[in-house]
Amino acid sequence: MSNEDRRKPNILVTGTPGTGKTTTSEMIAEATGLQHINVGDLVKAKQFYEGYSEEYDTHILDEDKLLDELEDMVKEGGAVVDYHTCELFPERWFDLIIVLRAQTHVLYDRMVQRGYNKKKLDENMECEIMQVVLDEARESYAPEIVVELPSDSVDDMESNVDRVKQWLAAWQEQHQ
Repeated sequence: MSNEDRRKPNILVTGTPGTGKTTTSEMIAEATGLQHINVGDLVKAKQFYEGYSEEYDTHILDEDKLLDELEDMVKEGGAVVDYHTCELFPERWFDLIIVLRAQTHVLYDRMVQRGYNKKKLDENMECEIMQVVLDEARESYAPEIVVELPSDSVDDMESNVDRVKQWLAAWQEQHQ
């Protein structure tokens, strides 16, 4: 099903780990009635991994299994998908890509609270500083659907949800 045929849009919320993707996605889902899909939780629940990286203290994703499962979940629309990377998802799946950004001191504190090891923390900080996820989004999707939003505070998250609600109303009007 092409994105023009869907009755509801799909939104991807992405960003470096610790930028508030899950919290923001949950808030968007609650405010709009869209379904939140936490890809990290899905990967763990369905064991969509090929192994484990001790160095980064994380599982190695089996992209094919994930994409096969997720395609059925998003084909009808109405999903808020939350994941720390974006380039593996087909462009046709999404109508809006939100890249959350956080100031480094905010992000650092969040990752320390999560107990990230030094290697993982350092790499994620570097990714945020070098805007890796934002660049991937801009390279992978049409520029008009990629939006960069701040996510340093609850106020930022609430403002982001309000922006998505406005965007959703405009999308629905255009797709009646």
